[in-house]
Amino acid sequence: MTMLVIFDCDGVLVDSERPANRLLARYLNSHGVDIGIDETEATFVGLSLTTCAEIALKKYGVRLPDDFVPEIRRLTAEVLAREVTAIDGVRQAVGGLPGPTCVASSGEVAKMQLTLGTTGILDLFEGRLYSATMVKRGKPAPDLFLFAAEQCGASPETCVVVEDSPFGLQAARAAGMQALGFTGGSHRNHDRDRQMLLDAGADQIFQDMIDLPSIVKAM
Repeated sequence: MTMLVIFDCDGVLVDSERPANRLLARYLNSHGVDIGIDETEATFVGLSLTTCAEIALKKYGVRLPDDFVPEIRRLTAEVLAREVTAIDGVRQAVGGLPGPTCVASSGEVAKMQLTLGTTGILDLFEGRLYSATMVKRGKPAPDLFLFAAEQCGASPETCVVVEDSPFGLQAARAAGMQALGFTGGSHRNHDRDRQMLLDAGADQIFQDMIDLPSIVKAM
């Protein structure tokens, strides 16, 4: 059976979570949220910016400015243009997969084009970038992954999602898809985060992207 591999973007294809969340933590600090980089990553990685604003209000009691989303997008683009790098082995891994691929991210398409383009791997996924802005509900709801599968002509049972966040893994399982937890980004520690990702629904955890083709072929 040919599997559609659906990649998350940040922290899976590009090593962007640490610089982006360092910026987010500074922004939140400046607006009255007492939070460090580790808590920022644990709380917000994998979520849309709209959901981040909702959590800031609900969990921390801080209503962020009305321009929070466009301002963070602007600032993040500036940081990532300077600091983002590709995850080691992505091009070889995608080339070794036996079936089609796409990207489904909580970030907007422009951000994916920036990070994938800056790191030289946009050509691997051109025309197959899907954003949470295209669906009603973002992760951990299944909407984005179901939409991506539909656009690629695949049924959920023939899809495997590669994610680095619990919210993304929960979304994959809610969509009826197989799920792989990736710990190769700089914001993840394999030993520390392995159980967290398994608890979120990962079928398997891996930390070297070059291992992905053999894992998928064995599924």
